[in-house]
Amino acid sequence: MSGAATLDWLARPAQALRGRVRVPGDKSISHRAMMLGSLAEGVTRVRGFLEGEDTLATAAAFRTMGVRIDAAGAGERVVHGVGLGGLQAPRGPIDCGNAGTGMRLLAGVLAAQPFPSILVGDDSLSRRPMRRVLDPLARMGARIDASAAGTAPLRIAPATGGLHGIDYESPVASAQVKSCVLLAGLRAAGRTRVAEPHPTRDHTERMLEAFGWPVERDGRWTGVRGGARLQASDIEVPADFSSAAFFLVAASIVPGSELVLERVGLNPLRTGLLRALRLMGADIEVQAQGMAGGEPIGDLRVRHAPLRGIEVPVELVPDMIDEFPALFAAAACATGPTTVRGAAELRVKESDRIAVMAAGLRGLGVPVREHDDGATIDPAPVRAGAVASAGDHRCAMSFAVLAAAGTGVVRIGDCANVATSFPGFVELATAAGMELAAAPRD
Repeated sequence: MSGAATLDWLARPAQALRGRVRVPGDKSISHRAMMLGSLAEGVTRVRGFLEGEDTLATAAAFRTMGVRIDAAGAGERVVHGVGLGGLQAPRGPIDCGNAGTGMRLLAGVLAAQPFPSILVGDDSLSRRPMRRVLDPLARMGARIDASAAGTAPLRIAPATGGLHGIDYESPVASAQVKSCVLLAGLRAAGRTRVAEPHPTRDHTERMLEAFGWPVERDGRWTGVRGGARLQASDIEVPADFSSAAFFLVAASIVPGSELVLERVGLNPLRTGLLRALRLMGADIEVQAQGMAGGEPIGDLRVRHAPLRGIEVPVELVPDMIDEFPALFAAAACATGPTTVRGAAELRVKESDRIAVMAAGLRGLGVPVREHDDGATIDPAPVRAGAVASAGDHRCAMSFAVLAAAGTGVVRIGDCANVATSFPGFVELATAAGMELAAAPRD
């Protein structure tokens, strides 16, 4: 949220959380709906679109390249696709804001275009690593320059002779890397395949199929062949599991709580936190299961339950990488230590989430031992105090959840970036029973 006013929150202990909650649409799926709808032939209608700054930046990016995207109402978009070859050269740099997904996936789309482009972002995004997508794109023939540190801005020139398909074994388990390469493969000659050390979320593959593009799956490998066409499709975006995570934890740790989270996306490659919380003893029931936009959904009924510390199974890590700040909050309120390993990726998110969460927990009286790839949290009563979110939306919301189960007022610094992924979080949280208020600073 570049240039935003500084905003703090004041969070207080909560009574029981009650009611039915519908969190905003899934951010990952909203990004992809804007991208594939723009590259498709025909008119795509999207319901449940996340009205967050990250996804709005992606929509704005395609508008600058000649795509008409109408806002038919809150959470509704009508995308007039121009086809794979119909994008126009932008008149200036494309601003991705704080959206790592937007920048990395756009790099794959733009690497195959016949015009030059520049991708920029805010200060936080400009520190995040981009070589993980630039290296495979270069192997495909892309011409992209970055900073000496491998960060934005990304300057993309038309590929000499176009892109060609590759087999790429990614050293990191990253859906953004996989999706970037597959999107570049849509306009590459031949077949493009990606293998990962662990399976990651498959929203791109599911949505490609919804738009009529064949996706090949062969064990560890996922691939596409260039030369097909994307056909417009109506997309319903499920409620974002990563946003629901804060309410799952809050209701689990605040005594007397019972919440129902409605129509939440339950893609099995996104719900590692659900499995981890159940291992800790959480009382979470899946109800009213169905499908939306090619994705499994359901209502989640969560009741307060005493949690116990665990060693988080390393195989769950890729499926909950965005939810670890919320898990840290749950661990602080459990019985016995919780240990996380194999999560070094947390150090290169919007912030170093291990360091930010550890510092905040310690400041509230909860002992934390950091590891290079995780942490061990020793639960303790959460006292009053002040914590810094480092401008990281997920850390800010996790501290608010933790304060709900605490003993005094917690001031959470630098919360403006919550608008990138969860606009209206304060209002929704207070409606559910949390004691949370904005506290602007000059």
